[in-house]
Amino acid sequence: MTTTSDPVLDIRGLTVTFGGGPKAVRALDGVDLTLGRGEVIALLGESGSGKSVTLRSILRLHPPKRSRIEGSIKVEGVDVTTLEGRALEAFRGKTVSMVFQEPMLAMDPVYTVGQQIMEAVRNHESISAADARARALEMLTLVRIPSPERRLQAYPHEMSGGMRQRAMIALALSSKPRILLADEPTTALDATVQVQVLLLLRELQRELGLSMIFVTHDISVAVEVADRIAVMYAGRIVETGTVRDVIRRPRHPYTIGLLSTRAHGGRLEGHRLPAIPGSPPDLANLPPGCAFAPRCAIAAEACRASVPEAVDVGGGHRVRCFRTADTANRIAALAPAVTS
Repeated sequence: MTTTSDPVLDIRGLTVTFGGGPKAVRALDGVDLTLGRGEVIALLGESGSGKSVTLRSILRLHPPKRSRIEGSIKVEGVDVTTLEGRALEAFRGKTVSMVFQEPMLAMDPVYTVGQQIMEAVRNHESISAADARARALEMLTLVRIPSPERRLQAYPHEMSGGMRQRAMIALALSSKPRILLADEPTTALDATVQVQVLLLLRELQRELGLSMIFVTHDISVAVEVADRIAVMYAGRIVETGTVRDVIRRPRHPYTIGLLSTRAHGGRLEGHRLPAIPGSPPDLANLPPGCAFAPRCAIAAEACRASVPEAVDVGGGHRVRCFRTADTANRIAALAPAVTS
């Protein structure tokens, strides 16, 4: 695992608000996150927790007229929030690139896969069409697409879901970025293909020395691909740590809830999986204290009164919770099978 002493990405106090006035929605609220060189972080949480908003903020993909970004997003020392025009265009794809959840929506249906990869390369490098075509072929070969020469001429709709996702990965890697953002890239795929794409991403990440943020709501996926896990809830990161620490010694009640809902060998067949009570909060009308307090079995009065700051519970394992002094014992009682 890579340390974050010299992070390639350093996010501080990131707050993203959509709309204005009484209908404003604060989708992210004070997010701090660092990504080391060659490191993989999994962003874990329910739908609507802010995972995809975080990735899109890094690439500045939110419409400026309908969103407001506060805080800093530094990539190799450059604050992305200050980039405009050609500098922003050069940053997207060349420094940081993204694999989207559904390639059919991310890729242009009227151009072949080869044309789209070639265009991406030539936007960032002054090379000939022939060299760009050679790069496109190299990328399709890299992501293990069968008959890559033939697939250069294929349109996205002519490829299977798994092959389209591989082509999306090839497109994202074509300009040799240093950071790869993956927004639930296996969600739309069936189980067998999911495994293949996950293994491919992890292999490419190691081979190319990429730093990567991988968004998922699946804990088993996070365990397979990540060095560290950041758990998000209601636009805030509530727990971060190594995969081992977060999975074996979770300290936030929300993390415990997520872990206890997974099936594992210690649970008897036919028994109902526990569920986190209630529903995720309305981001336009958050409670005054900890956003998870209404669903938390051990919430105290302080939890409902103010928002807890992140504290280190050892070894860089950070938790945003007032109950960190006794969660280790009390959470074990609430979900005894979590660490099995």
